[in-house]
Amino acid sequence: MEFSQIHISKGSGKLELINSINTNTLSNDYCTKQAKNKKSICSLCYSQKSLKTYRKNMVNVLEKNTRLLSEQVFQKSLLPTIFNSYFRFNSHGELINLIHLENLVNIAKKNKHCNFTLWSKRYDLITIFFDTHKKPKNLFLVYSNSKLNKPVYFPIKHFDKTFNNITKDKVDDFKINCFSKCKDCLLCYTKNKTTTIIEKVK
Repeated sequence: MEFSQIHISKGSGKLELINSINTNTLSNDYCTKQAKNKKSICSLCYSQKSLKTYRKNMVNVLEKNTRLLSEQVFQKSLLPTIFNSYFRFNSHGELINLIHLENLVNIAKKNKHCNFTLWSKRYDLITIFFDTHKKPKNLFLVYSNSKLNKPVYFPIKHFDKTFNNITKDKVDDFKINCFSKCKDCLLCYTKNKTTTIIEKVK
């Protein structure tokens, strides 16, 4: 297989102009397990819901990405060239294994002109990998907090920021700072003083 076969999703809506590389949440064991936890944001997973309904047509390409990214580490020459200034890993999906993570890190290394942001709840994989590997300066790691209404205010080891979800009934108790399109904000995609991102659950 060639890495050029990896599907790149065009950003739309909130992610307008922010393209991404994604995987299939419906076949990810971590995702399916977390989705059963009613206290987790994963129980409200927009990705699983959309892939079962109006975005069914994406399942095959995301499953192909899942296989390609998680089965072998690709040579630099086979990694995709990204033509964006800002790029997201995992607008759909979650880290599958260390191979998956290494491939994403290597994409960032190859495309030094672009800022990449990876959202993940898999601090176990992040810790194992970055305890022995240097994080590229153009890769930002956002810890995606699974707990509703319980913000994590300080990034855990190796992460740059935390992303937190607040339900509508608790909005007045917290300072929401994620409410616009990513291209107009870029808090998650640039080095800045903000380390805690809080969004209202839609």
